[in-house]
Amino acid sequence: MKPAQVDKEVDCIGMICPLPVLRTKKALSDMTTGQILKILATDQGAEHDLPMFAKQTGNELIFTETDDEVYIFYLRRR
Repeated sequence: MKPAQVDKEVDCIGMICPLPVLRTKKALSDMTTGQILKILATDQGAEHDLPMFAKQTGNELIFTETDDEVYIFYLRRR
């Protein structure tokens, strides 16, 4: 379910791998447990990379969607 509140947003539109994952990692490091991060990306690799990143780091991927060619991910900080 799409979260009603987002605490921080990372715009990775136009960036290619590995920048969306690196920007996500940096943004999460400044957040506290339970906060929601919204990530926007256009790199097709992000569709696979960001869910894998979430799984490997223990952060919860709570919702994904696509709007035109923009992949949108919502992660809950562990």
